[in-house]
Amino acid sequence: MQTISVPVSVGELADKISILHIKHERIADADKRAHVAVELEGLRPIWRKLVDAAPELDGFYDRLKAVNELMWDVQDGLRAREAAKLFDDAFIELARAVAARNGERVAIKNEINRLAGSEFIEEKQYQGGA
Repeated sequence: MQTISVPVSVGELADKISILHIKHERIADADKRAHVAVELEGLRPIWRKLVDAAPELDGFYDRLKAVNELMWDVQDGLRAREAAKLFDDAFIELARAVAARNGERVAIKNEINRLAGSEFIEEKQYQGGA
């Protein structure tokens, strides 16, 4: 099996691992979960070395995972309402929650980047905003 190494920010690594962690907890299919576990176990040692060097990163990982869990739930809600063709107030609130949770996610990732001294920083720009 071939993998590639790609430079990413420390925050991006934490984000990837937190999402894999959530998938491993929530995916019921054993084969899919096994694939997730392989990737997760390949990345965890890299994160562990970073946390050993800067223990304050660990709490930020927990915050990032919590936001990603909320994002997962929001996305599930959106998909369910879309499948049922329910484009009501609840759908609109879920859609708005995507932007709010994503903003939180980027802020946490960039705080991780700052604390870790990451060379890469995630930048976002939205129409009508900075």
